[in-house]
Amino acid sequence: MTDRSRRPTPFEVVFAPWAAEKFGALREALRSGGVAAHDRDAFLMARPAIELIRDLRPEAGLGEAIDEFVALIHAAYRFWEEGQHLIQVDEATFRPLVRPPAFYLQFPPRRVWGAPVPGGPHEPLDGCFVVRDGATLHVAGIFGFHPGRDGFSVVSVSGPRSPGLRREDGTPLFSPVLPGGATAGLFSVTGMEELLELVWRSA
Repeated sequence: MTDRSRRPTPFEVVFAPWAAEKFGALREALRSGGVAAHDRDAFLMARPAIELIRDLRPEAGLGEAIDEFVALIHAAYRFWEEGQHLIQVDEATFRPLVRPPAFYLQFPPRRVWGAPVPGGPHEPLDGCFVVRDGATLHVAGIFGFHPGRDGFSVVSVSGPRSPGLRREDGTPLFSPVLPGGATAGLFSVTGMEELLELVWRSA
């Protein structure tokens, strides 16, 4: 079955059609000369490598880009020689790699509501200051923020992600509790654990 989500690599597009022939000859030359393939300088002294670079070089030349071009040829050869292993970084793995350790997570305006004080009035959640500490998030949720308002409400919660979090009444997490909320396309957080879960899902 073909994995339609997998993108072709530059190696497959550029090098694969002739890799077995030309890289194969280059490998034999390196082995017969006792040259370690990881040694780029020695690699470049092998005649098949010189011929390959000459054949692939654009007619207009490369100028200062020659170092990058040579590095590409060497890296592509090593990739081929070692078995063409492809390691894909999925979204779940990638996102934590690029997230800063502290940031402000801003939600769409007036879409998520909650009561900063239990039993008190509901206010819109503007966003959260978030600090990552390993498997723990420290969150300061900002409710009722508006440039024209004097002050805002803050809810502080910290902790790891809670698997299997459920509301006591059985309604889905983040479903609205305000009258007419579903019709208006609103969402609600009904407690600090639910706020923390929202941040975990968003961050």
